[in-house]
Amino acid sequence: MADKYLGESIKKLGFGLMRLPMIGDEVDIEQVKQMVDVYMSKGFTYFDTAYVYAGGKSERALGEAVVKRYPRDSFVCASKLPLWDLKDRESMEAIFQESLDRASLTYYDFYLLHSMGKEAAQKAEEFGAWQFLQDLKAQGRIRHMGFSFHDKPEVLDDILTKHPEAEFVQLQINYADWESENVQSRACYEVARKHQKPVIIMEPVKGGSLATMPEEIQKVFKAAEPEMSVPSWAVRFAASLEGLVTVLSGMSSLEQLNDNVSYMEHFQPLTAEERGVIDRAVEILKSIPTIPCTGCKYCVDGCPQKINIPGIFSTMNNFSLYNNRAGAQNSYGRVTREGGKASDCLQCGNCEAHCPQHIQIIETLKQAAAIFEQ
Repeated sequence: MADKYLGESIKKLGFGLMRLPMIGDEVDIEQVKQMVDVYMSKGFTYFDTAYVYAGGKSERALGEAVVKRYPRDSFVCASKLPLWDLKDRESMEAIFQESLDRASLTYYDFYLLHSMGKEAAQKAEEFGAWQFLQDLKAQGRIRHMGFSFHDKPEVLDDILTKHPEAEFVQLQINYADWESENVQSRACYEVARKHQKPVIIMEPVKGGSLATMPEEIQKVFKAAEPEMSVPSWAVRFAASLEGLVTVLSGMSSLEQLNDNVSYMEHFQPLTAEERGVIDRAVEILKSIPTIPCTGCKYCVDGCPQKINIPGIFSTMNNFSLYNNRAGAQNSYGRVTREGGKASDCLQCGNCEAHCPQHIQIIETLKQAAAIFEQ
């Protein structure tokens, strides 16, 4: 019997290959093989990578741990075309062929335009990326075409209206971002559903943040289900939505994989009572004090050091909310990569004079430096 929609028969836990276990700068390929063996023995089949993940080492790991060890018809895999790296139309072919070669493949089951938003969508039009994907499909080098998305729901609606040939969309969805003004998970999901596009979910555990919740929230989950892990609530929340291809989990260890397959092998959607538990956790998150920054960037315009103050404050807020030090430290590195660090503040006061929220920016930057620059 044929699928009612693309990916309906795929089990709802996908193996994300972005955060693989490492030994120094190299992928711990033997551990990855063990993880793959357990994952596939439980009936799971979907592997997700991208041209840019781990500088190409992720696609190579797919080749070594999966493609060279299992029959091609026993798994499906996805990779992505990085629009931001494109120099010209011809570079798309070179990038795609390199993705195939790294993974020892002749075709990808799912191929995506990577990290689409308003600007990336314009570049896709300029370079003819949609026609490129259609050509790949006609050649049999990909089976299905779609895109991953990071922007507002109205931008998603515009892309799907202009490109009905997109067969699926990959969205960031988790219970913390479901109603957030920034990510707008629910609104984006509803746009995809309106266009009848199946959804692949990424970041169901918000980059690991929903696994390291404040103790008060962990107690809520443990009181409801003592034997279930904290991140299991996040993955099951995502997997309980309708119209999914799969839910990607970036698993970094055999321990994480074993936990995920323990509750996803025979997946049961959340009950009404379990949804109530998540609602209580979200209410606690909302009650945690955060820096009231709206990201207007007036402070940056007046900063002689060009410090990315909103980016630093967003990082501090995420650390306060989720207690994920590793994730926050990585985020701090990203937001200060091209501008000043918090400790570069000259205490001139220009930022505070321009802040509509009247935040004590100088003092808060001192706190950020103490947290992230030790």
